[in-house]
Amino acid sequence: MRKDDPPVVVEQTFNTSAEVVWKAITEVDQMRQWFFENIPEFEPKVGFETQFNVNSGERNFLHLWKITAVEPQKLVTYNWKYQDYAGDSFVIFEIMEVNNQAKLKLTTQIIESFSQDIPEFKRESCVAGWTYFINKNLKEYIENLA
Repeated sequence: MRKDDPPVVVEQTFNTSAEVVWKAITEVDQMRQWFFENIPEFEPKVGFETQFNVNSGERNFLHLWKITAVEPQKLVTYNWKYQDYAGDSFVIFEIMEVNNQAKLKLTTQIIESFSQDIPEFKRESCVAGWTYFINKNLKEYIENLA
């Protein structure tokens, strides 16, 4: 992903409340079920920081997250980058109530370009990854809660 790329946006509507979606995206035990199973801890509080490693086979990606904005049951924003790799971004999870359903809009904004010689940092990989997490994993997880 490059700084001049348009933001990546993935949206999904869930047949549940904003509260259920909020808990799924902010409670660490639930996040481990659909997102990253090795998130050590998570709190939707401005200033909270966590880190964890994801091994892609060829590389290790130490995820560095810092929460920069929170509106309970509406919005949580992470500063998201990786140790030892160029690049910096914000990931914004926004929840809206629409016709008795919860709509989640995820936006990734790049503020410093990531290295384009690493396949995992290409735009197509970001789009595919977020589509997988939000439209498949999170959707299935929430549907199975009912």
